[in-house]
Amino acid sequence: MALAVATVLAATPASGQSAAVSSPERAPSTATTAQPHNTGSTELPVSLDRIRDGLNRSEPAILQGLDRQVDFRIEIQERQKLDEMLKRLDFSSGPVPAGGLYMYEQQRRLFSPTERPLQQPYAAFSGGELITIAIQNLMGHYLGKPLIASVKGANRERQEQNSKDEVAQSIAEYCASRPDRSHIQLCTDTLRDR
Repeated sequence: MALAVATVLAATPASGQSAAVSSPERAPSTATTAQPHNTGSTELPVSLDRIRDGLNRSEPAILQGLDRQVDFRIEIQERQKLDEMLKRLDFSSGPVPAGGLYMYEQQRRLFSPTERPLQQPYAAFSGGELITIAIQNLMGHYLGKPLIASVKGANRERQEQNSKDEVAQSIAEYCASRPDRSHIQLCTDTLRDR
């Protein structure tokens, strides 16, 4: 999104630029045109005649084309599906016993572990099964997060590349449709980068 905004902002001042900027061939040497005011002073480093001419002009050449409107706009709208799914999950409280915390507390009070050992929450599992469950939970915790982060990073890189390609295509189409594309800085920069 920031790339699209930067492209639109970069295109606006570029479209206002004009090719009628003073060139070195046209400008006379300032040292030869300056007139001294005093006999004892040295020559001025600027031409007062050129300054007067520039101030007398009605519209400066650099401000031409500022009233032009932008011809295109790009908006990128894509749902972040993976982020939305992960926001729904609550990882902050840790694992919840079957039936919830209140059910666990009720079962703990009603069925004492010493009186009824087979009615405890994990009594249905053998020792090996409990170790397997613990290892699966640890793997999910320590390997799952980096895996999700790498998938999200790859997805973001793909989306950024697609956005850059779309902006470049839009700029190329815009420049191809403009007859004055050689005077637009965005178009000349794009052609030079290719």
